[in-house]
Amino acid sequence: MQQIDIPFLKMNGLGNNFVILDARKHSFDLSVATLQAIAGRENGTDDSGAADVGYDQLIVLENSKIADVFMRIYNADGSQVNACGNASRCVGALTMQALGQDECSIETNDGKKFVRFEAIKCSQDTHMGEQRQVTVNIGQARLKWDEIPLSEEFHDTAGIELEIGPFGNPVLHTPSVMNIGNPHVTFWADKHPDEYGLETFGPMIENHPLFPQRVNVSVGQVLPDNKVILRTWERGVGITRACGTAACAAAVSAHRRGFTGNKVSILVPAGEIVIEWTKANNILMTGDWMLDYEGVLPADIFLLQDVGAAE
Repeated sequence: MQQIDIPFLKMNGLGNNFVILDARKHSFDLSVATLQAIAGRENGTDDSGAADVGYDQLIVLENSKIADVFMRIYNADGSQVNACGNASRCVGALTMQALGQDECSIETNDGKKFVRFEAIKCSQDTHMGEQRQVTVNIGQARLKWDEIPLSEEFHDTAGIELEIGPFGNPVLHTPSVMNIGNPHVTFWADKHPDEYGLETFGPMIENHPLFPQRVNVSVGQVLPDNKVILRTWERGVGITRACGTAACAAAVSAHRRGFTGNKVSILVPAGEIVIEWTKANNILMTGDWMLDYEGVLPADIFLLQDVGAAE
């Protein structure tokens, strides 16, 4: 297949940044090598001519028979994942603007998500027009050990046996685990999460044998008035400024542990996201979205082959 230059959008949700490609009219090849090259911030051009793209997740928009759009999600290491809360807000905003309406639906590998614009208007505008916050119904919390999944049975996933630090004197212990499109483990801390070296133990917990599909690792500190400071190591990505499904997991887990009510403000480095866990076990996430710039990826980046691929 002959490749052509591919336009992209660079967007972010609270600093969780995305490259968004539209494959609804023209298809293209995405090898792991191509995905990693785009994530490496060494290819592509934005409207200023800078060769600095990079992403936490790359999103491909495809046609859907059951929703307004299908959203395919790749991590920076080239692995495909089922859900991304912050990207859902960005894609939802794009879709609603294109349709000229305040609601839309997004199909993902984790099922159908419903999105709506909120009446609350943000103080900051983008060149796409006046910006509003977006609420996504992320889906239902999966709390059973084999739904997460874990490699061994735990009856109470609100707090499992797992420790970080010296045996008998752990720095962090008894984390909460759940799945909201992606598996998550949340450790609860007495101090600010930045003080715990997440960049050091994050990759070790991500690849711990307890988590056969790897896991996203978060540290949360509970504050008064239903607030949680959260820092996250994403599987296949590393430290991120925000992770929507991690925020959902932390909010649900905090309520299960009795730390908060069912509506929680999650504080990440770039701002705040509000999570509500409803009585029907739906998780509603409300937060900002931002279009950073538009650019073009050169055709030759789509010709990269994976190591060991047939020539």
